[in-house]
Amino acid sequence: MIELETTTPFFQDKQEVVDEILSRYPEEGRRSALMPLLWEVQRAERYISEARMHEIAEIVGITATEVKGVLSFYSTYHEQPVGRYHIQICSTLSCALAGADEMYDHLVNELGIVNGETDAEGRFSLQKAECVGSCGTAPVLLVNDTYYERVTKSRCRHLLEALRRDEMPEPWRERGGDNEGAEKATPFGGAEGGEA
Repeated sequence: MIELETTTPFFQDKQEVVDEILSRYPEEGRRSALMPLLWEVQRAERYISEARMHEIAEIVGITATEVKGVLSFYSTYHEQPVGRYHIQICSTLSCALAGADEMYDHLVNELGIVNGETDAEGRFSLQKAECVGSCGTAPVLLVNDTYYERVTKSRCRHLLEALRRDEMPEPWRERGGDNEGAEKATPFGGAEGGEA
């Protein structure tokens, strides 16, 4: 392991966490613990430094280059510090058609930063993500690990105002389909229990 004089190993006092994560996998599958260990570091430090990559590589028995390969493949991991509130918005075509591009432009104007940047205070960072997995409720903002669905400009303003006060609002869920409630689940043609 590469030791830097200024860096205390992240897992030095977290052996129980390491043991619990490693216990999920057979000994020959130890490298499968890579992603959960990356998450532990990122949740605490908001990014994964070179020193942490080397530390995790030693724990799971792979090279730091292999750790960096996984880290760079997933847009959810960060090699540079991100803001306290890391805002991601999907950049795929289906979300763009639902208004994600306009929402991104609105965020750029409101926050004064663009994709990949963090504001001077370290409060907000903005990232276009390849997919956040919620196409049916687009546009969606992912703030840290919390989804905000069908975000309008007014909802976005409300969300940003709350985050500026360091309040994380409860996420709103707005899904269509058969989970809208029994009162809306009438058969075609409106006949209760009858033919469509």
